[in-house]
Amino acid sequence: MVRLLGSLVCVLAVWSGTVSADEKSSPYLLSPGDKVTVSVWGDNSLRQETKVLPDGSITFPLAGRVDVAGLDVTTAASRVARQLEKYMPDPNVSVVVTEVNGNLVYVQGKVMKPGPVQMSGPTAVLQALSMSGGLDKFADENAIKVIRRIGNTERVLPVRYKDLVSGRDLSTNIQLQAGDTLVVP
Repeated sequence: MVRLLGSLVCVLAVWSGTVSADEKSSPYLLSPGDKVTVSVWGDNSLRQETKVLPDGSITFPLAGRVDVAGLDVTTAASRVARQLEKYMPDPNVSVVVTEVNGNLVYVQGKVMKPGPVQMSGPTAVLQALSMSGGLDKFADENAIKVIRRIGNTERVLPVRYKDLVSGRDLSTNIQLQAGDTLVVP
C-alpha cells in the first residue's frame, strides 16, 4: 500500500505541469480500433462511421482501402481525398475521431491489474503503472522495461523505477505510444 501511494504521489507530481509544448500541440494519431466518421462536403451519400482495422486501414466508398494508422485526422482526410479524386474533382474530406479505442498500451507481469490500458492523452510509464494498480510485492523494480515496435524491429527501453519514484531521475518515465508493452517481471 505504501509503495502504491508513493507511486501515485510521484505520478501526480510528474504529471502536473511537466507536459512540454510539443506534447500539448502534437495531434492525436489514429490507431487500430479507433472509430472515425469520414464525410465529403456536399455529398451526404459519402458519410460513414468506420473503425480503423487491425491492419491500420479503413474502407470508404469509392476510395476503397486507405491506410490511416499513425496519421493525424488532417493527413488521413488528405489520403482519402487523394483516392476520391479519380471520381470527383477536388473533394473536401473530413475525418473526425468519434471513439478512441485503439490507443492502448499493454501492461504485463507483476502489477495488480495486468492487461490493456487505455490512453486518453499523453501517458508515461508511472501513469500506466498507476492505472494498473501499481506493482505487486514480488515485482522486480530494477528490471522493468518498455518494449516498442518500430517497423519490423522491437526496441527495449529500460525503466529505472526507483529513480522515478524517488524523483532523482525522471528520464526513464517514458511517454508511451499505442502498442507499447510495459513489462514488470
